[in-house]
Amino acid sequence: MFKTLQTYKLLFFRLIAIVLGIEISIYFFKSHMLFTGIFGFFIVFLLIREMYFYVRNFVLLYDKTIASILQNDFSSDFTKHKANKNYGDLFQLYDTLKGRQNEQISKDIIYRSILNNIETGIIILEKQENDWNIFLMNDYFSSHFNVPKVSKWKYLKNQLPSLCEIIEEDDFHEIKTSVEISINEQAAQTFVLQASKTEIFEREYCIVLLDSIQNVVEKKEKDAWVNLMKVISHELLNSITPIRSICQNLQDLVEQDSLSAEDLEDIKNSVETMLRRSDHLQKFVEGYRKLAMLPSPKKQKTELQPLIENCLQIMNPLFKKDGIEAVNTISLKGPINVDPQQTEQVIINLLMNSVYALKNMTQKQILISAEAKENRTYIKITDTGSGIEKEIENKVFLPFFTTRNEGAGIGLTLSKNIIEAHGGYISFKTENGKTVFEICLVEG
Repeated sequence: MFKTLQTYKLLFFRLIAIVLGIEISIYFFKSHMLFTGIFGFFIVFLLIREMYFYVRNFVLLYDKTIASILQNDFSSDFTKHKANKNYGDLFQLYDTLKGRQNEQISKDIIYRSILNNIETGIIILEKQENDWNIFLMNDYFSSHFNVPKVSKWKYLKNQLPSLCEIIEEDDFHEIKTSVEISINEQAAQTFVLQASKTEIFEREYCIVLLDSIQNVVEKKEKDAWVNLMKVISHELLNSITPIRSICQNLQDLVEQDSLSAEDLEDIKNSVETMLRRSDHLQKFVEGYRKLAMLPSPKKQKTELQPLIENCLQIMNPLFKKDGIEAVNTISLKGPINVDPQQTEQVIINLLMNSVYALKNMTQKQILISAEAKENRTYIKITDTGSGIEKEIENKVFLPFFTTRNEGAGIGLTLSKNIIEAHGGYISFKTENGKTVFEICLVEG
């Protein structure tokens, strides 16, 4: 407690003074100097009293400061005591912890503000002994589900039993599912439920996120439309801007009194350029029409092996021209239920995509494989190209997006729509430096 040398010195001097006072007073009594001895004992009494209050004040101040720290109460004001160097280390500790608490409070306010402004229902549960309490519930959860900000799990369970039962069934562990919740006895709404469990400083927490399916879909649709509009705007401006510039130039030429041979050549070149750009716009619109008016697949039992061989035969001249080796390792027997023409179109589109990816590669190989498992057929087209750049991974299936100067940007989008119309999906990934496009077809 008494850590500073100055404090020990003051206590030592007081004790010396008291001992000397007692010795002197006893000496006066022995010398029959009664009143002087009594006066000496009176001085000793005052010294003892002063020492008592000195130690008492020191201990009280120390205890008060420590109690404030232990209770996280940093509202006390010790300004008048800070001039005393005896309390230097103590007040430094107090100020350090007070600063850290203020910093933590500021962070908590910011984090809570962020969570309260997120349009996703969030509750954080904290385990205490064998029960769970609600550590945090954001404003969106409280208002959207019409639930007061309760602190006990049992109270929340009374309000939203369907939600709480699902979380309890999985023992507050990892969950990712959908749940139907009825609010104020209205029609049930479907929500995406995600829950995760974590442990921090030997305390267990369960974080629960609830997002409306409609909100998720609307966000996806909005993002898709924004990206689509960017691509369409880019294509239109690339054609309209030069056409407008050429029209302005032609207007200046025809307003002249006479036209020279050079002017006529300019007019001819301008008209040809406008025609090319118009053709490009026409192809662009036709591509959009193809995507918007994709016919429903006419499924029939089709052998996969002959279908793939037919695609390779169509592509063979292009393979020979670019020196590409195409390897077909498919050995599956039995038919698949697909529209053969549309599926053939998808395979050719993916093979064309691989041909473009292999243009500047030294090793040029395309591997086609397939496997059947769990009522699904997986068709893989792997090429030894450089792969798909990270920056464009989320744009690969976007309509009209292309990295080719001569491309229309609908091949992969059309392929994706065809496979999805069949009830399957198409995806891509990079394996050992190779790009793999995978088609999944569900039987039935």
